[in-house]
Amino acid sequence: MLLRSALLLLAITLPAYASQPLTVDWLDLLPAEDYQAMLDMPDFDHGVGLDAEGNFSNSLRQRDNSLPAVMYSTKVVSEYDGKTLRIGGYPVPLETDDQGRYTSFFLVPYAGACIHVPPPPPNQIILVDYPTGIAIDDIYQAFWVQGTLRVEQTRNQLADASYQLQASRVWLYDGE
Repeated sequence: MLLRSALLLLAITLPAYASQPLTVDWLDLLPAEDYQAMLDMPDFDHGVGLDAEGNFSNSLRQRDNSLPAVMYSTKVVSEYDGKTLRIGGYPVPLETDDQGRYTSFFLVPYAGACIHVPPPPPNQIILVDYPTGIAIDDIYQAFWVQGTLRVEQTRNQLADASYQLQASRVWLYDGE
C-alpha cells in the first residue's frame, strides 16, 4: 500500500516538475575554458559610477584591444540548444511594436552594458524575441525571461549574440 501511494505521488508530481523550465545562470552559458578565462581576468577600473552620465552612442560591438580575448568569445554550451529555460538579466531595448512595447531586446548579465562598463562577450548576450511585448522603463531593472533557447549567432550594428531566446514570458525579476 505504501509503495502504491509513493508511486501515485511520483506519477502526479513528475509531470508538473518536468514542465518547469530549467533556471540557468549566466555562467552556465560559458564553456569551461571561457569560464576559467573569466576567473583569471583582472578587475576593471571604469573610473565612473552608476551616477555618471552614460554614453549611449557606444555599441556593444566596439572592440577594446586592452580586454582579453575571452571578452569577444562566441563559444557556446550547445547542450542548452532547444531547451526551455528561464534566466534573469538586464534588457538592452531594440524594437517596439505599435504600442511602444519592446518585442526585441538583448538580455545581458549586468546593468549598464555599453554605458559604463565593458560589454559582455557574445556568449553572454541573448537576443530575445517576445512578440507579446513588454514595457521597459528602466534598463537598470532586471527581468526574468522564459522560453526556448537557441544556440545561434546573431550580428547587428549594436552587438553580436551567441544565443537567441523565443520568449513565452517576461516579468520583473523578483529573486525567485
